[in-house]
Amino acid sequence: MRGRAPRAVVLALCALVSGCGTDAESATRDRGVPPPTVPGAPASASPPAAPPAAPPAAPTASPTASSPSPSPVRPLGRPGTWRITTYYTAVESFHGGRRKAVRGCPELRCDDGDTPLGSYPEEFIKVVQTEGSGRITSGPHRGRYLNWSHSVGFWLDDTTRDSAGRPLRPWRSAAADRDVLARGRRFVIADCGRDGAGRPVAGEVCERFRRATWTVTDVFRPGYGGEHHADVYIGEETGPDFARSAPWYTTLRGATLRPA
Repeated sequence: MRGRAPRAVVLALCALVSGCGTDAESATRDRGVPPPTVPGAPASASPPAAPPAAPPAAPTASPTASSPSPSPVRPLGRPGTWRITTYYTAVESFHGGRRKAVRGCPELRCDDGDTPLGSYPEEFIKVVQTEGSGRITSGPHRGRYLNWSHSVGFWLDDTTRDSAGRPLRPWRSAAADRDVLARGRRFVIADCGRDGAGRPVAGEVCERFRRATWTVTDVFRPGYGGEHHADVYIGEETGPDFARSAPWYTTLRGATLRPA
């Protein structure tokens, strides 16, 4: 995550259902019809008694004033003022460059680690230091994650993590300064505003962000957050040059947030 606070250190440092109405007309249309005449009955037979008149229909209650509509959910902060950035998990195989040795902690709970953690493409290492995590796809640590925080440095892990030690959840985890959005605050992006270049956000992209419900579980590294700024996690990168080509890796400017 771009400039977010340490993950390992903070971890103890280390339908509507519609009722099917009865067909009232079908249920009542045969009521009150006299029975047929019995064959061979005397002609002088008295005609059958007329059925009792149906009781008068109950008066229809006068419509009452409809209940007031619930108040609309108030936005978080001022509408149209939020900047939403995104972060992701790098994948080693999508990055090149000279391989460089990395040293750090071989496990989650570790202080001042200086253990060799393997060699990785320089580009991959750089992205891990920006985004916070990367999945290793080669060598003895294949399938594990190379994670990084500015306080601990690099460490090996079995997953990505937020600053409370829980795995990051794509399209659910978010980060913000504590005095902007409290830890545990859930929110939705009600309006996407415009992209980083000031253009309208593509419809399918905005809809994807609007469908998600985010929970603040992470914090920014001091100085990287700011008022009306949230960072949302979108999962692993899906191909080379992800930061330039993926429509989800974007910035929403002038967005509106509402509590979930």
